[in-house]
Amino acid sequence: MPVTLFALMLGVFCLGTAEIVISGLLPIVASDLSVSLPNAGLLVTGYALGVTIIGPFVTLLTTRIPRKTLVLGLMVPFILGNIWAVLAPNYQMLMAARILASISHGTFVAVAFSLAVALSPANKQGSAMAKIALGFNLANALGGPLGTFIGQNLGWRATFLAIVAIAAISVALIAMFMPSKLPQAEQSKPGTVRRELSALTNPMLVFAVITTVLAQGAVFTASTYIVPLLMDVSHFTPSAISALLVVFGIGAILGNFAGGRLADRHVMRGVTTVLSSLVFVLAVFWMTSTVPVLSAITLFIFGAVGFSIIPSLQARIQSLAVAAPTLALSVNVSAFNLGNGLGAWMGGAVLDFGFGIRAVPLAAAGLAAISLAITLVSWHFSRQPLVQALES
Repeated sequence: MPVTLFALMLGVFCLGTAEIVISGLLPIVASDLSVSLPNAGLLVTGYALGVTIIGPFVTLLTTRIPRKTLVLGLMVPFILGNIWAVLAPNYQMLMAARILASISHGTFVAVAFSLAVALSPANKQGSAMAKIALGFNLANALGGPLGTFIGQNLGWRATFLAIVAIAAISVALIAMFMPSKLPQAEQSKPGTVRRELSALTNPMLVFAVITTVLAQGAVFTASTYIVPLLMDVSHFTPSAISALLVVFGIGAILGNFAGGRLADRHVMRGVTTVLSSLVFVLAVFWMTSTVPVLSAITLFIFGAVGFSIIPSLQARIQSLAVAAPTLALSVNVSAFNLGNGLGAWMGGAVLDFGFGIRAVPLAAAGLAAISLAITLVSWHFSRQPLVQALES
């Protein structure tokens, strides 16, 4: 991996870890700050809302800033927010620190994806996006568990201090190795804001963003409740769960690169392939969850398929907003976060309606099927003269 892409991937890893690691620290944080567990859980929501609501506005307001200056500048509030978290004396200050750290998330990720495309040959852009998306996969497979381990042994503040240290390494690498003059510097041209906003009026892009919400929602519907499914339905022991989550993480990393390779060949075929595979593997998970060996195998495949969607869907957005992609990619990052919330709600709703934990993958398959149907319909209509005229 080129050093510049590694530095950006490392930054994405820090952002992804900062977002999810608090989930594993909730009991410790709640006890230390004397708040209820549900209130501590809002620290997850606060960060996600910062990404979803504030992120696109940050992107829009920074479109004319040179990309190297921008990515370095975006790490400043993120690092300051995490330092504030280390020093936060109470729950309110920790919430404020989380929101401050979150405002850089969407724009940094969007710019990282667009830079990966700008620095790569046309036939390798999907793979380049996969290298950036690897940061999210490593955050789930490594950052979250390791951050939880640090918090349990050294205190939750030490976890945020570790995030600051890794973010500082990312900043140093970006400062040293990223070229100041970059190809396709669209942000330096007049009318950038207008182009970025007009890209969002493309009906095919709107369909693509909706697809992201639903597809990510399908993944998180199943993954949010994966541990109780493995324990209560597959009957794995608690000691086996950690190993199974590593298997899931390995699948996620491999699937990430597979999704990038598929997008390299043909973006829409890649998207439809990963979404079709997602519907299939979730339906199979419902069937195999009662057989431990088959459940473990399906878990690995689910990890691979579920995380192949990130580079594929981001490549789809890039292809639809090629002249002004940064805001569109930032909006799609918000869509991923909305999908996370939708998935967690959907899984809970399945249980609230009394269908049982085994039904969760089946509900996720239904959500994935809707995202696939929308993709197929939008792909069909994108070839029609009327839509082509609207887009022009």
